[in-house]
Amino acid sequence: MITLYGRRNSINVQKALWTLDELGLAYEQVDAGGAAGGLDAPAFRQLNPHGRVPVLTDGDTAIWESHTIVRYLAAAYGAGRLCPTAARARATPEAWMDWTLATLQPPIMGLFWGYYRTPASLRDQGRNRQLEEDSAVAVRALDRWLSERPFVAGREFSMADIPAGTLMFRYFEMGIATPTAPAVQAWRTRLAERAPYREHVMRAFGELFGRLAY
Repeated sequence: MITLYGRRNSINVQKALWTLDELGLAYEQVDAGGAAGGLDAPAFRQLNPHGRVPVLTDGDTAIWESHTIVRYLAAAYGAGRLCPTAARARATPEAWMDWTLATLQPPIMGLFWGYYRTPASLRDQGRNRQLEEDSAVAVRALDRWLSERPFVAGREFSMADIPAGTLMFRYFEMGIATPTAPAVQAWRTRLAERAPYREHVMRAFGELFGRLAY
């Protein structure tokens, strides 16, 4: 039995939910973190010593960190589909997943907290402008790459599309200045054809606007 711990409005939990449904897996989702709390409970700390979501359990195995969860599910249940079986073929989606975590996600989530979640009177305008610039640089790099292929890893949808696709929905829906990125927008349209993406990622998050507390 697969169980996923985390709240549905968490961007990192959404990556795992999208992957689970993309693979058609049966699972239980348990609210944890945010208003649901529970992250400091001893039983939860046994699953993830860092006390963060998402956490996925598959039988007796507990897996944490959202990209690791996506990789695990893709390799265990989607080999040859979401995850290439050959090491050389797998290197491209792996690299883009790492790039998403190291380069794309930090400025976008910085803006999400520094602009979207922070009340206007408390925002650091200079810091947010820098985060907007850094986000735009990363999005333009992704746009150049996608101008020559329909999906992040090439011709077919793969695990590499999930982290970046989840971030791009949040980025373009925050109401901030964004760069012109036609290839990214065309890719987003292709992602929106997928039911798990619509179900788990294309969700309104206005309840979080201007609210630092969960």
